[in-house]
Amino acid sequence: MRIVAGRHKGRKLAVPEGRAVRPTADRARETLFNILAHGGVAPFLDGATVLDVFAGTGAFGLEALSRGAARASFIENDRQALACLESNIAILKEGARCRVIRADATRLGPTADAHDLVFLDPPYGKGLIPPALAALSTQGWLSPEALVIAEMAADEALDPGGYALLDSRVVGAARFSFLRRVEEAAGPR
Repeated sequence: MRIVAGRHKGRKLAVPEGRAVRPTADRARETLFNILAHGGVAPFLDGATVLDVFAGTGAFGLEALSRGAARASFIENDRQALACLESNIAILKEGARCRVIRADATRLGPTADAHDLVFLDPPYGKGLIPPALAALSTQGWLSPEALVIAEMAADEALDPGGYALLDSRVVGAARFSFLRRVEEAAGPR
């Protein structure tokens, strides 16, 4: 695994041994960031605050930092993945712009740090996207116009609940669904 573009282009990332973490392939990440840059779904990346949920190696958040995001937060609860994530942040010397949170993404507590761009990449087929979306929405993790990108298996269905589906793209074995919270689901701020 490596950073695809930006100031850290080509830098290798540590990956945990075994099958507990399924990192998104470089090519799929590259396609996703090309969609963000040129696909009309997100008019920003420069200066964005990014949240990488079910972060694993942190590849999504670190790629965003490499391409101009201002800061990134990472949510992960697997010990081995956390070690790789922290190693990758150190390798890229991005510690000052990163925050690592050890937590269950389906049971997040409240935060005062709202994020503009959210990557949600849980283990496929476990039904973790809807409860994670609900936690993000109700606990203050999203800015009012936040874009959420949920990755799932290409053949997996998604009920986005209180989110509007803006676009959906299949890239290899993955499906990227681009979501924005609808006003009624936002709840009190």
